[in-house]
Amino acid sequence: MALLRRRRRTLVGGESYRDADHALMPIPPTGGLVSAQLRNVEGRPLPGVSVAIVETEGLRRVVTQSPTDPFGFYTSAVPSGSYTLRASLGGYRTLTRELAVGRGDHAALGALTMTADQGTTRPPPGEWVIDDAHSRLGFVARHIALSRVYGEFTRFRGSIVIAEELEDSSIDVVIDAASIETHNAQRDAHLRSQDFLAVDDHPQLQFSSTRFAVRAGNSWTIDGDLTIRGRTNDVRLDTTYLGTQTWNGTRVGATATTSLHREHFTLNWQQMVARGIPVVGSTIQIHLDVQAVLQL
Repeated sequence: MALLRRRRRTLVGGESYRDADHALMPIPPTGGLVSAQLRNVEGRPLPGVSVAIVETEGLRRVVTQSPTDPFGFYTSAVPSGSYTLRASLGGYRTLTRELAVGRGDHAALGALTMTADQGTTRPPPGEWVIDDAHSRLGFVARHIALSRVYGEFTRFRGSIVIAEELEDSSIDVVIDAASIETHNAQRDAHLRSQDFLAVDDHPQLQFSSTRFAVRAGNSWTIDGDLTIRGRTNDVRLDTTYLGTQTWNGTRVGATATTSLHREHFTLNWQQMVARGIPVVGSTIQIHLDVQAVLQL
């Protein structure tokens, strides 16, 4: 019961707060707890921050490492000793704090503010053309709920316009529907047929963005309209900006993911099952890796 008793905590570099503020794990008898909340400069919590507790003496081992929760909180039990807390998240500068943890103590660091790394938070303004030779539009689906089907579209073109204000930027992409490949000729022919993409009647898939938003650091949300088989639905791309490099021009890199439901694009899964057609699952995971070249 001694491990579970409520106690005031030693705050390191911040304001004291009460035990009832949030639930904590039991304090080990030979160590203590470390806790903090990671926030951005606007005071918003940062989920998914990688927090490591590193020894400040000896081998400087990483004692424990885990991400912050959806509310930006981090809590960990560690042996008594002196440590450095190291917090890192894409698009932000690495944050460090020195702390000491005694037996039975709780080193409460309070709210820690991470500042943006201006070198990776956004690309330079201008028009960027997607390099299809160094980009990939892939997808993963379930085959009758038994195995995964991996595929991609091999022919596409597009442009990205980065505005002075990132929120005013835009993306337009055109995909050749007949270029779908899953490394199975029979299945690919079926995917191009009227049961799925109907490439003879609808030779192109199109995506046009409607909204850019920065979630945190180099994490963006891109909303847009996706047209498949002549029907348009809104989709949201969870996007990670990877920075810029100079190689055969100035290049920008990004990855993005989203989920599509085939019924939204008039692909009737239940009807095809009833007809005995071998199909992929109703939900399709989209994975994008994109390089684009700045136009001068």
